[in-house]
Amino acid sequence: MAYCYSCGSELPDTLQIGRSTACPTCDKDVRVCLNCAFYAPGAHWDCRETISEPVRDKERANFCDSFSPSPEPRKARTNDPAAKAKKRFDSLFGNG
Repeated sequence: MAYCYSCGSELPDTLQIGRSTACPTCDKDVRVCLNCAFYAPGAHWDCRETISEPVRDKERANFCDSFSPSPEPRKARTNDPAAKAKKRFDSLFGNG
């Protein structure tokens, strides 16, 4: 079972995750660092796997060979300080 990092919806078990796969609910890329079981903010290049080069945009599809869909929703597995700060900032302007 895998989940979308963006909307939190469960991805169908039949969904073949490739570089161009999008979430059926919110249309965001699925094969992204934020959706990976190895994503770990604060780790070297934010990844628990040994990778040869950093992935700069964690929300865009990439070709990482280590990608493995996270078995639990992103919101449940991390307290991302950057996401919290963005949410507080957005709430100042009525966007969140």
